[in-house]
Amino acid sequence: MQERTANAIANGILAAAAVSAGYVIWRNPPLRRMAIGLLVASVTGSLPAWVGREVQEAWAASGRPRQSDRRAAI
Repeated sequence: MQERTANAIANGILAAAAVSAGYVIWRNPPLRRMAIGLLVASVTGSLPAWVGREVQEAWAASGRPRQSDRRAAI
């Protein structure tokens, strides 16, 4: 079996498992509430932190001084 074929089969199995898990979670209200709670927690916790880091890194990569550095230079 070629590596490419093995990867395609593995991807198909993983996709089927993900769809099956999603179906079970969707059909079971306690699991659905837990999944929604975890989704909300991840979006409200890690997403803003990630965006903040990305903005800081982009600002540093642009080579412009930070606002506090520019005020000190004036």
